[in-house]
Amino acid sequence: MKRVVLMLSLVAALLLSACGLNGGGSKESSADGSGSKGKKTLELWQIDPGEKEKVYKEAVARFEKKHPDVKVKFLTIPNDAYKQKLSVAMSGNRAPDVFTSWGGGWLKNFVDQDKVLDITADTDKEHFNKLALDNSTYDNKIYGLPLGLSVDVIFYNKEIFKKYGLTPPKTYDEWLKVNDTLNKNDIIPLALANKTKWPGAYYFMNFASRVGGTDLFDSALHRTGKTFDDPAYVKAGELIQEMVKKKAFNSGFNGIPYDEGQSRQLMYSGKAAMMDMSLAFVNNMKEEAPDFASKLDFFIFPTVKGGKGDQTNLGASASPVWSVAKNSKNQKLATELAKEMTSTETAKAYVERTGSLTSVDGVAPKDEMGKRFYEAVSNATHLQMPYDQTLPPELAELHKDTTQAVFGLDMTPQEAAKKMEQKAKQDLKKE
Repeated sequence: MKRVVLMLSLVAALLLSACGLNGGGSKESSADGSGSKGKKTLELWQIDPGEKEKVYKEAVARFEKKHPDVKVKFLTIPNDAYKQKLSVAMSGNRAPDVFTSWGGGWLKNFVDQDKVLDITADTDKEHFNKLALDNSTYDNKIYGLPLGLSVDVIFYNKEIFKKYGLTPPKTYDEWLKVNDTLNKNDIIPLALANKTKWPGAYYFMNFASRVGGTDLFDSALHRTGKTFDDPAYVKAGELIQEMVKKKAFNSGFNGIPYDEGQSRQLMYSGKAAMMDMSLAFVNNMKEEAPDFASKLDFFIFPTVKGGKGDQTNLGASASPVWSVAKNSKNQKLATELAKEMTSTETAKAYVERTGSLTSVDGVAPKDEMGKRFYEAVSNATHLQMPYDQTLPPELAELHKDTTQAVFGLDMTPQEAAKKMEQKAKQDLKKE
């Protein structure tokens, strides 16, 4: 028993380590690599690798130049480990001064615990896309500044499509035909790494929107008519299981973690032809396989026959969102750092170098694919933030668990929908 207690204590100590050097591949640095002796210290945690990380470090360097008495400890934590690490730090009142999130219900959980600083008075609302800023605004108070604005699309290898005479499908039925052709030629139709559950959730969210329309989720969330066992949610699960049975995905997908990159390697190597993913895929590709850029293209998630949604309805997310921990000993400086992370200069670099869109108003991409992403967002009639970032934490986890089980054919769509609605009745209040 003493050995068990000792081991648990060691694990807790590692998780609570403020410097984060023990956290699943985390890496700490200052913007210029110099020391911080005799200076005030701010700590910043974020998840993005590659060019995005470089853009953030340059923003930090500009901040340090403006504040020569301050040194920023910059910590990069892999996406799949980040949520747990930050949650543990928050519960132990050892959160970093500035941290990234996805806004929505996930950030609101910390706001409700009084862990996040209200920065309304220091925020220029006109600087941001309203929808993006709303995602980190609760009770008319702002708790996070959004830099990125992403959408999920179906990326595809245009060389493979050309070789087999395929065109980007606009309907689900057309998509199944593309799937069949690829399978006949020993090409995996869709690369998927779903161990961490959120990649598969893109499919569920998109299918639900295509079948049930744009008001489906908000109505179920706010208890204003629709429910999470609505027939549209059951149908979304049925479409996923039809794709699984038709071998649309690589084998073992529910056991593959996204961060390790196996699914992206299937794309780069030509073993798989498509992937439903956010624009973060472009940043990963630039770091991991820049030569693949000439083969990359995308299309919008197809429609479903008889459904209420269309291709102007996009899955979207406003991240990174930069927030300040309420327990920061230097709240004013931390707020200034968050503002530097979302400055126009930072936003321009973010857009021009990472293939991403931004929540900062008036900053548009210059490259051709970026312009097409921007056009898709500009023409969108609805942007649906991810369910797991909008729902309360426990319900969000159940959403991911049940969706993964539907993908694994371990649970029927009806059972998944029933579990979601039972939990929603407990966790959500009617407005």
